[in-house]
Amino acid sequence: MRSTVSFMAAKNPPVRATVLDAITVVIAVRNGMPYVIEAVRSALGQGDAVDRVVVVDDGSEDETHAAVSALAEPRVRLLTNPGRGVSRARNAGAACARTRWLLFLDADDRLAEGAAARLLAAASRDPSAVAIYGRHCRIDAAGRPLGHPFVAGMRRMVLDRGARPSGNILDTLVRGNFIINGGVVIVARDAFERLGGFAPELSLCEDWHLWCRLATLGPIHYLPEWVMDYRVHAVSVMMRNQRRFDDFKPALDAIYGDPGIRARLSPADLASARSEAVTDLQSYCAVQAYRNGARRLGLAMAWDAARRHPAKTPSLILRVGAAMAGL
Repeated sequence: MRSTVSFMAAKNPPVRATVLDAITVVIAVRNGMPYVIEAVRSALGQGDAVDRVVVVDDGSEDETHAAVSALAEPRVRLLTNPGRGVSRARNAGAACARTRWLLFLDADDRLAEGAAARLLAAASRDPSAVAIYGRHCRIDAAGRPLGHPFVAGMRRMVLDRGARPSGNILDTLVRGNFIINGGVVIVARDAFERLGGFAPELSLCEDWHLWCRLATLGPIHYLPEWVMDYRVHAVSVMMRNQRRFDDFKPALDAIYGDPGIRARLSPADLASARSEAVTDLQSYCAVQAYRNGARRLGLAMAWDAARRHPAKTPSLILRVGAAMAGL
C-alpha cells in the first residue's frame, strides 16, 4: 500500500566500538577538483550531527588526494580505492562508519546548512525507518541557483512542494527514481549492511537499485525540506557523456530481477512498473540531451517517451520546460 505521509522535521577499517545516533558522510571521488573540498566542508559544517566524513579516492589523477590530505581535520578519513568504481568506493567508505546512519554525498554537491540535524530529527519519529530523504536545489558551477529567480520559484512551487511518497514506497519507487541521489538521503547502516551495500557491478542507477532494495526492508520517509545543493556543470558524470536508454538497462534488469522485490510485488505490478520506469528513464535522457545542447535529439526522445506512455505527458512537459528555462 502506498502512503503519502510526510515527516517534518581502507583496507583495514577501524573497529567500531559504538553506534552513534549521528551520520557518517561518505564521499566517493575521482578527479573531484575543484568542488570536493566544498563538499567536505559542507559536511563538516553540520556540527555534531556528522560524526566523520570518509573520502574515498577512486584513482584520482588531479589534486584531489593532496587537497583532502591538506585539510588536517580529525573528522575526515581519506581512503584510496583506485579504479574500482563508485559502488565499491562507497561500500569501502561505509565500512568505516560507527554511526547508525550513512549519507552518500557526491563530490561536486554540498549539504545545506543544518541538513543533517533535520534529517536525524525526522528519523527519530519512526525507529523502524530504513531511510529518510529530502529535497534539493539545483546550482551551477559557481554555486548559484540555476535559472531566472521567478522561473526557479515557480518550479519549486509546482515540482518541489507537492507530496512525495513516504512510508511503504516500494510500489512507487520501482516506477521511477524520485530520490535524486545519495546526498538527500540518510540510510540506516544496519539495513545497508544487511543488503550488502551498493551492487558493485552497477555504475549508473546503482543508488536507485539500493533505494528499491531498502524499501523491501522498511519505511522510507520524506522530509519536505531542502537538504542538498545539486551541482550541474559540464564535467559531471551525467553531463560529460550523452546517456542513452541502453546505459540504464543493467540497473533495470537488477531491480526487476531482485528476489526481494519480486517477492513483494505481483508479476502484473512488476510489468506495469517497468513500463513506467522505462518511460521515466527515456524522459531523463531526453532532458539531459536538451541540456547538453542536442535539442532536436532531446525533443525527439521526449516525443517518443510521451507516445509510449501518454499518462506521463504532463510531468514530461514540466521536465522539458524546466530544461528549456535553464533549470
